Amino acid sequence: MFNGIFQIREPINEPVLGYEPGSAARAALKAELDRMLKNPIEVPCIINGKEVATGNLVEMKPPHNLRQSLGTYHCAGVKEAQMAIAAANQAKLAWSELDWSSRATVLLKAADLLAGKYRYTLNAATMLNMSKSCHQAEIDSACELIDFWRFNPYFMTEVYDAQPVSTQQVLNYMEHRPLEGFVFAVSPFNFASIAGNLPTAPALMGNAVVWKPASSAVLPAYYIMKILKEAGMPDGVINLVTGPGPVIGPPVLNHVDLGGVHFTGSTYVFSGIWLTIGSDIRKYQSYPRIGGETGGKDFIFAHESADVEALVANIVRGAFEYQGQKCSAASRAYIPDTLWPAVKARLCDEIATIKMGDVCDFRNFMNAVIDKAAFKTISEYLAFAKQDSNMEIICGGKCDDRDGYFIEPTVVASQDPRSKLMSEEIFGPVMTVYVYPRRAFEETMELCTRPALTR
Repeated sequence: MFNGIFQIREPINEPVLGYEPGSAARAALKAELDRMLKNPIEVPCIINGKEVATGNLVEMKPPHNLRQSLGTYHCAGVKEAQMAIAAANQAKLAWSELDWSSRATVLLKAADLLAGKYRYTLNAATMLNMSKSCHQAEIDSACELIDFWRFNPYFMTEVYDAQPVSTQQVLNYMEHRPLEGFVFAVSPFNFASIAGNLPTAPALMGNAVVWKPASSAVLPAYYIMKILKEAGMPDGVINLVTGPGPVIGPPVLNHVDLGGVHFTGSTYVFSGIWLTIGSDIRKYQSYPRIGGETGGKDFIFAHESADVEALVANIVRGAFEYQGQKCSAASRAYIPDTLWPAVKARLCDEIATIKMGDVCDFRNFMNAVIDKAAFKTISEYLAFAKQDSNMEIICGGKCDDRDGYFIEPTVVASQDPRSKLMSEEIFGPVMTVYVYPRRAFEETMELCTRPALTR
């Protein structure tokens, strides 16, 4: 038995590659994109370390090029969900009894594999399946996930190191144990890093996991499983079930052995999960822990002393990077009337330079929104803005789904600070601006402290 004092040095953030023209990194990523497009794959469920085919195949298409195919994935059902639960329950005992340093080394090894061998593979899968630019993929599916897998073991040591005070008469110590039962990890479409973190964070602490990724982001999830397998993650500790939430969710959420939920996604879906669990907690072996992060309606508030160039740059990047499909995306702005004419002119000029298109063209700043449902929802908001007399589309506003789900970067001016577009989360490339009277600075500030979301 290893009896050394195992220490994890404090990590540093993974450096971001720039993919400059002529660079080796750019050539390698371009080659991987080309390879994936020429070699569509069939993605199985992965349960107890084995590939499970259901026969119910769903095609994966790049949102920015609907004529291409990335392959298919096997859609799981109730049977596969139950198999995944059984596998997690079986694997948990040995995994949880493993010393913490052995669990940590799996993620540290996975981080090294992603920083090297798998960097371009996961970035390419993220770009093609989720319609992310090379820069957005690099900071997400490479750097942030590498950071998760390095920082989480380091922070785990801080959790274990926090011990009660002992005296000369009494020796006190505390031992952390995993949750009773399995953890259900439900990850979103918009960040491969979150997809990789949601199942591995609880696994690091000794839990076994049933992982359901977003149906529109299955390809990156598959490669994350391959990385973890190569890093030494034991079979059954993380089980990948791909398919619709309404099918997979009920048998998992109602299972007696549910120990916890690790979720990122929509507020509506998370509230439904909470309702399912909370409606009768007596059916569970223990009280399931529920952890979730949902959306928001982030704002930019400008004082009349603001620098116009800096303000415009932050509006453009905050609202339109990754097509505004981030819970951190800037979705509403409050601009003083004294500043608005200059901001409006500069903003329209800057947005006019934005290139939008296929992710394989690295000159494109924006790509497509994730799927048909998102395209429809965002289009409906823009249609509403066009017919509302209190709103004016300053720039953008066009939608085109002939080749891909493309929506122009759009700025809408709203005369009502509580209008539909100022209040509801759109999750797309739409920035709504309320121009406030300079003398009403403090009163307008109060608008930002009140609940903004209505859905």
